Amino acid sequence: ALVVESGGGLVQPGGSLTLSCTASRRIPSAISMSWYRQAPGKERELVASITSGGSANYADSVKDRFHISRAKGGSPVYLQINSLNVEDTGTYYCSTLMGGRRIWGQGTQVTVSS
Repeated sequence: ALVVESGGGLVQPGGSLTLSCTASRRIPSAISMSWYRQAPGKERELVASITSGGSANYADSVKDRFHISRAKGGSPVYLQINSLNVEDTGTYYCSTLMGGRRIWGQGTQVTVSS
């Protein structure tokens, strides 16, 4: 796999979690990386992106609670999620665009429940 996510799990409301995305060496470090999530019964949505230079963008719905970052060499890419609530439950995917093709990881499951 070109990108592999990890770090998901079961978390109580109000808790925090940090997801990791490790990219294959086949993916250039000078490339933007993104995190998407897909809640049960809903479409996949973009939640955060980061450029090779470290500039981040967030969906309005998460910008106060999510923080995306990446290691100096470009990988891993992290997504820190704070103040988790049940609406954050879903599968989180790491993704990038390479050669005109959207690359996806297998996803990591985040479940927020008391």
